[in-house]
Amino acid sequence: MKKILTLIPLTLIMMVLTACSSLGIAGKEVTVGGKNFTEQYLLSEMTAFLLTEEGFKVNQMNNLGSTVVRSALENGQVDLMWEYTGTALITYMGEEPISDPEEAFNKVKEVDSKQNINWINMSEVNNTYALAMRSEQAEELGIESISDLAAYINENPGELTMASDAEFANRPDGLPGVEETYGFEFGSAQISQMDIGLTQRALDNEQVEVSVAYETDATIKNYDLVVLEDDERFFPPYRAAVSINEDVYEEYPEIEEITAILAENLDSTIMRELNYRVDIEGESVSVVAYEWLVENGLLEEEES
Repeated sequence: MKKILTLIPLTLIMMVLTACSSLGIAGKEVTVGGKNFTEQYLLSEMTAFLLTEEGFKVNQMNNLGSTVVRSALENGQVDLMWEYTGTALITYMGEEPISDPEEAFNKVKEVDSKQNINWINMSEVNNTYALAMRSEQAEELGIESISDLAAYINENPGELTMASDAEFANRPDGLPGVEETYGFEFGSAQISQMDIGLTQRALDNEQVEVSVAYETDATIKNYDLVVLEDDERFFPPYRAAVSINEDVYEEYPEIEEITAILAENLDSTIMRELNYRVDIEGESVSVVAYEWLVENGLLEEEES
């Protein structure tokens, strides 16, 4: 693989993508869908780069709400997308959460086969709920897991406070379920409820000691937070995997091998870093996606 250039003009990337897309080998054309947040933009863009490299003309339908893009996949407006196992299982299918990632993946695959949708290439990207603390304080208190947190709270009742949005603070698969599973309780006076976008900021400002978070959230890196290990595996997995229209999969089975490159190389930590570059450092989604693929030898750099 050629070495990546230090800076890649966005216009060059888009020219390359557009030029290659227009060539599509023997009419190979697919539409990649995506939701309306950074991680999904990145997954969609990386998928488009890889498919284009293999001769596909790629259309993208991004910036869609979760149920909207799901409907688009079901009715054939979208051919494939990166979806989360937990979202499909709980929200779309109305099933009970499954804590084992492989079992959850197999279940959504089984249920969606009736919708003519196939699931392939589950990744280690897990956009699920998490509990976070400031790295320095977590180390000082010897807290690495939620079990450690529970033990500390039980030994020091009323000492630690938590920032949470109202939904997580009250839903059974949120904080009440965490407390029941791990055998501890914050107490209502120790919980500060606020918008989910403010919880990590409150933690960074030392207004609280614990915060609800999403595992791939860029603010975890930005504020030097640590995600506590969910050692009892309470939070259901929200693993990113490819959901694809079965007819499209049968027509282009090579898509499985192409997208496997992402599933095998991405995890929550890497996704958090990429989200950070876009959300915090203000880089372009296209530039971040392209550079990461080239730097990791997953895409050959185009000649300028």
